[in-house]
Amino acid sequence: MKIKLGQDHPLAVALFAMPAVLLFIVFVALPLLLAAGATFTNHRLMSPEPTRYVGLANFQRLLALDVAVVEPLRGADGQVRTDDDGVRYPTWRQVRQMHPELATYREAFRLDLPAMLGHARVLLAANDPLFYRSLINTFLFALLVLPLQCGVALGLAILVNQKIRGRVFFRTVYFAPVVTSMVVASIVWAFMLNTDRGMLNELLRGLLGNPDAGPDWLGDSRYALPAIALMSAWQGAGFQMLVFLAGLQSISPELYEAAKLMGANSWQRFVHVTLPGLRNTIVFVAVSTTLLAFGLFTQVDVMTSGGPLDSTTTVVYHAVRSGFKEQDVGYGSTITLVFFAIVLVLSWMQRTLAAKGEK
Repeated sequence: MKIKLGQDHPLAVALFAMPAVLLFIVFVALPLLLAAGATFTNHRLMSPEPTRYVGLANFQRLLALDVAVVEPLRGADGQVRTDDDGVRYPTWRQVRQMHPELATYREAFRLDLPAMLGHARVLLAANDPLFYRSLINTFLFALLVLPLQCGVALGLAILVNQKIRGRVFFRTVYFAPVVTSMVVASIVWAFMLNTDRGMLNELLRGLLGNPDAGPDWLGDSRYALPAIALMSAWQGAGFQMLVFLAGLQSISPELYEAAKLMGANSWQRFVHVTLPGLRNTIVFVAVSTTLLAFGLFTQVDVMTSGGPLDSTTTVVYHAVRSGFKEQDVGYGSTITLVFFAIVLVLSWMQRTLAAKGEK
């Protein structure tokens, strides 16, 4: 007996959706539930101690924060003591003696107030200061790579959308980095950014005629994160280029012709025709690029290992290092779950703002 099912039949829909649903359950939902369960335990990969329930201890360890205001050191005359580095303050050990509640904390950030506010130093202390530093590094990376990658991608899309000879070749060339392994791309860029023999520094020395020109791109905390952002934008711009290209080709040519008849120049056509026509595309590219930026891991692992001085450590890298290198699976899962909640809230805010902008 044969049973014919139409496209809208619930059983047919279920059969078609079943493979995707099973893959989602096995590779997304189940690991997420296991990670959520591990956050309430002290589970380690290799340990003679059995796994036991610890309640919210991992969350307390991760999120515990405190703020302390420290006065500068003063001499016998009551004047603020200074040295070659500026105003002198108590050491962290002295601070913990003055503030016993910070005995188990470590310094995460500091802010030195100006003279008009008494030269006081505001200290942010935490049980895990590296989590908050890595969280700020992650947001800084997203702020760097988002305008850079989207701007380059839009420029390339406009370029290859022109009716010029060889445009298919250029589309292929610009898209090639996307299909290149991130590990391979990171290794190549690490060689290019090498301080002594890197191509970029050699180029700067040749142009400036100075054998000492060129910063330590991956060894200086001021340049390491921007260098990784530059590499990431280069690697990912090709994909956004294709998305923008599809959006450009969906804009009616009649709109450009009407703008020309009204006397609009190239910039005015871009502002009043191209950008409004790409509104939904820009929102999609911005959201997807932001989410990918929050997942930064491979470039950091290959190029800097989180250094120098944890200036390139991201939340994902911190979670992987805690869970696998330090073998503290319970704490690594806690970092991952908290960061997942943060990204979920940010994604919801982006979608809400985009929806309001369309009204």
